Amino acid sequence: MLLGSPTDNLELHRTFRRRALPQRHKWGRKYFFGNCNLRCVYCQNYQISQTHKEQKKNEITHERLAEMMLELQDRGCHNIGFVSPTHFAPQMARAILIAAEKGLRLPIVYNTNAYDSVEVLKLLDGIVDIYLPDLKYANSDAGFQYSKVRDYKEHARAAIKEMHRQMGDSLVFGDDGLLRQGLMIRLLVLPNDIAGIEDNLRWIRDELSPKTAISLMAQYYATNKAATDDRYILLSRRISEGEWFEAVSVLNDLGIEEGFMQEYESASHYYRPDFTDAEKPFRDIRDFQ
Repeated sequence: MLLGSPTDNLELHRTFRRRALPQRHKWGRKYFFGNCNLRCVYCQNYQISQTHKEQKKNEITHERLAEMMLELQDRGCHNIGFVSPTHFAPQMARAILIAAEKGLRLPIVYNTNAYDSVEVLKLLDGIVDIYLPDLKYANSDAGFQYSKVRDYKEHARAAIKEMHRQMGDSLVFGDDGLLRQGLMIRLLVLPNDIAGIEDNLRWIRDELSPKTAISLMAQYYATNKAATDDRYILLSRRISEGEWFEAVSVLNDLGIEEGFMQEYESASHYYRPDFTDAEKPFRDIRDFQ
């Protein structure tokens, strides 16, 4: 089960940790798989990630997904992204291989919560071009409390190690300035340091490499159960400016060499999907101008 959504693709350039990602009018397609294997109480995509029965109407075949990817390539799409693909990885891979046999040449982006099987990731070696894992927590207790899975830290770090084994540190860019291959670890700053940003950054630096690309994100806002359930009061607000700049300082102090970041002032306003709007579930900066 999946939903397709056109999005403006960020044109990624080599940068240092103090610079934000520039936004260009390149575009890619993201396919969102329903019924995510996590149950994050603050999930921004909860309208599709936690409504299994409602998403049954969006089921398609491997063959149709392959056709859709080829159609997008013909229309000038620059990459194909799969969001929350973990529990559909075999089906995703089959569709990609069918499309590849018919001429698909676009980069494949695997955008995951990192609660992945290492064995499955090994099967994706050579199929996925870009890994975008979210390293959500440095503490498995937080993973259970806020995402309802056990041993999150152990599973996620093992999975990201495998992604790093496949991709190494280098980000490969095409002549058009778009990212073609590599690993970029996404860290969403949460209120009250629930994500354990410093712990995760230290692990990345020490266990992977200070050259491993990081995307530090300020887009958190309280939604889903975090906005309504008093059990999650620590997540019931936007991150403060102080919390954001503390995370940025840690990124600098630890010597991370390849870093991207969002703009604090605007991020939590721009990244608010509404999947009840089938035509345009995502807004971008042009909607605010």
